[in-house]
Amino acid sequence: MAKTMRVRLDRIGTAAFRAVAEGSGGEVVVDGSPEIGGEGRGMRPMEVMLTAIASCGAMDVVHILRKQREPLESLRVEIEGDRADATPAPFTAIRIVFVANAAVDGHKLERAVSLAVEKYCSATASLDPAITVRFESRRE
Repeated sequence: MAKTMRVRLDRIGTAAFRAVAEGSGGEVVVDGSPEIGGEGRGMRPMEVMLTAIASCGAMDVVHILRKQREPLESLRVEIEGDRADATPAPFTAIRIVFVANAAVDGHKLERAVSLAVEKYCSATASLDPAITVRFESRRE
């Protein structure tokens, strides 16, 4: 049976909304650009989308490496997206870099990142297939 997720948005500013997830109770503030009255109270919607993709992949990488008993002490994810010069302005390409601490086995990190992005991440799987998603991993 399919699972249904619900999020409620309430307006809290000219173009700002507080979003509350029904299941987890988690909250995030989303705000528009200054051109439409945004006041810098939160992320813009497309930034939230990049955050969802990055955090989904990060959680999967952490889970995979934990199962492999890898000494993951730190993980940073850097994500950027190119957008079409049109209205609407969807992403055309996304690049993700996963940076883990040096003690993690490089091959296992690379494999975990590949599995996370290409197989397990529901956020990435929800993207239009026309969007190019590139990813890499490295240790510091």
